[in-house]
Amino acid sequence: MSSQITFGIDHFLQQTKHKEKRLALVTNDAALTSQGIKTRIALLKNNFKLIKLFSPEHGLSAAGADGTFVQNSIDRVTGLPIISLYGDHLAPTEKDVENIDIVLFDIPDVGCRFYTYLWTMTYVMESCAASNKLFILLDRPNPVSGNILLAEGPMLEEECSSFIGRWNIPIRHSCTFGELATYFAATKIKNFHPEVIRITNWQRNKIAAQLFTPPSPAIQNITTALLYPGMGLLEGINVNEGRGTKPFNICGAPWINSETLAHAFTQKNCNGVICKPYSYTPSEGLYAGQNCNGLEFFITDKETFRSVTAGINLLQAIIALYPDHVKERLYPTRANPAGDAHLDKLLGVQHAFIKIKNGEINTVVKNWNTVIDPFLLY
Repeated sequence: MSSQITFGIDHFLQQTKHKEKRLALVTNDAALTSQGIKTRIALLKNNFKLIKLFSPEHGLSAAGADGTFVQNSIDRVTGLPIISLYGDHLAPTEKDVENIDIVLFDIPDVGCRFYTYLWTMTYVMESCAASNKLFILLDRPNPVSGNILLAEGPMLEEECSSFIGRWNIPIRHSCTFGELATYFAATKIKNFHPEVIRITNWQRNKIAAQLFTPPSPAIQNITTALLYPGMGLLEGINVNEGRGTKPFNICGAPWINSETLAHAFTQKNCNGVICKPYSYTPSEGLYAGQNCNGLEFFITDKETFRSVTAGINLLQAIIALYPDHVKERLYPTRANPAGDAHLDKLLGVQHAFIKIKNGEINTVVKNWNTVIDPFLLY
C-alpha cells in the first residue's frame, strides 16, 4: 500500500456516482491533485459536468492583493464563468446555485483563523443549506500540522465576529477544513450535512512541508505559514509586516531601533524562534519607500514554535518600548472597508491593544481538544 498522501480531490475523481450531476467548484490555482494538476482541470479531464467556478479572496489565480475587491470573470484555462466570493457578495446567491446540483469546495488553507478561505467555506455552506444543495468538501492536510496540542488562542469573542473570524475557534486551530465543516454543521448550521471526501495517509501531527502550495501572494512557503498566525497580528498596529519584501518573516518601522527591539524580544524567551536586527525599505504597504528598522525571524524548532504567543510578545515589546509612536492601524479590506478595529478582529477579543499592553492575553487553549475531538476525522 502506498504511503503517499492523497487528497480529497484524488478520491473524488475515482467516484462515478456524481458523473451526471451539474457541479460548481469553489477553488483557486493552489488547489492541485496529488499529481500536481489543477482541481478544475482534473474534473473536466475526468468528464465531470463542471459548469461554473467560485473564487475566494485573491481570486482564482490566488495572486490578487490582500483585501482587494475581486470581480467576476471568465477562466482563461477552462472558459468557465468565475463568480467572485470576494466581490459584490461574500456568499453564493440563490441565483448563483439554482442551475447546479452539487457545490464542491477545494481550497488549501494555512491553519489560521483570520485567513479568509475558512469563512468563505462557511458562507458557501450556509448558501447550500438555504438552497438545499449538496455540499462536498474535498479535504486537504493542515500544512502547519493537525496537532491539537499546538492549537493557540485566544478563542474568538463573537462580539468580534467578522470575515476574518466569524465563530468561536482558536487562532491556530490545528484542523482540516473537513473537520471544521463537520463541526460548524453540527454547531452553527441547522439540518445541514456536508459530505467530506477524506485525505489518506496523512499523519496529523506532522508538518507537511513537501505538500505546501502557496495559497496567496504573501504566504509562499511553510516557514511563512508557521509565522503567520502570530506575525499577522502586526497588521493591527502601525508596524510594517514585510508584505512585498519578506512577508511575516520581517517587521519594522522608521521609529524602531533594531538592536533594542531584538534584545527585548529575545528576553521574552519564545520557544522555537530567534530574531536578528534587520533594516529594509518596504516595496509596498505601510512605510513603502521609507527605511524601516526592525527584526527578521528564524524558526529554530517547528515542533515547539508557538506563533501566536511569539506575536503577542512581539507586540507587547513594541508597545512598551515605543508608547509615543505605536498605535492601532486602520486596515481597509473588501470585507471591512472602514478598516477599523482590525486588531480586535485579528485577535478575536475586544480592546485587544490595551489587553496586549497590560499582559492580559492568554494564548493557552484549555478546552479546544475536548470540543473538537468528536469531529476529528484523522
